[in-house]
Order: sequence, then structure tokens, then C-alpha cells
Amino acid sequence: MSSIFGVHEQALVLKSQRLQVLAKNIANADTPGYKARDVDFKQVLAAQAGLGSLVTTHKRHLKTALSNQDGLVYTNPYNASLDGNTVEISAEQAKYGEAAIEYRASLEFLQRRISGIKRALKGE
Repeated sequence: MSSIFGVHEQALVLKSQRLQVLAKNIANADTPGYKARDVDFKQVLAAQAGLGSLVTTHKRHLKTALSNQDGLVYTNPYNASLDGNTVEISAEQAKYGEAAIEYRASLEFLQRRISGIKRALKGE
């Protein structure tokens, strides 16, 4: 079944994880010292597809930056606050809105793919 959905199934999971990370940033906007994070979608998807990552063959091999499977990166604030918090609420809300639209688009694409498969199985 994974070949039917291709990369879109993984993309939906990653987009969901990004929404969770952005929501956590927004929730911690007033927490002193909190560092905002984001998901590097391209890096994680490439790592899951086996592109651009180094393969370690022994447990003592060193991990590289490309070995970061979760893809979480710290965001650089435009204006850092005095308490060390790097969350900029307006930027995070904009990112969240964009990520929600991307998630919905991926979900709709998968729903259309499933309905097409159903119609094919019914012989329509």
C-alpha cells in the first residue's frame, strides 16, 4: 500500500509533527529562555527517502548534521527578547497558518487518491 500513496503519507506525518512543534512554540511565547524550533521538512523527507544522508554501518561511527532524523532546528529570531526567549509570536502564527494550509492540502490529496482507488475497485 505504501507505493500507492508514495511520499505523501510520510509528508502528512511530517507536516503534523511540524504543526505540533509550532504550536509548542506559540504556547511557550512567554516562557523565559525558551528557544523556538521548527522542522526542516526537506531534510527529514530526504533522510527518510535515503537521499542526502550518510549511512553509518557501526554503532561507533560519528553522527553528522545530516544524521538528525527528527529535523528539528532552532529558529533565528529577528528581534531577540531580553529574557532569552526566541519566539516571535506573529512569525510563529504565520508559520502555523501556512503549515495548517499545507497539511490540509496534503490530506485532501490523499483523500482524493483514496476515493479514486475506491471508484476503480467498484468499476466506476
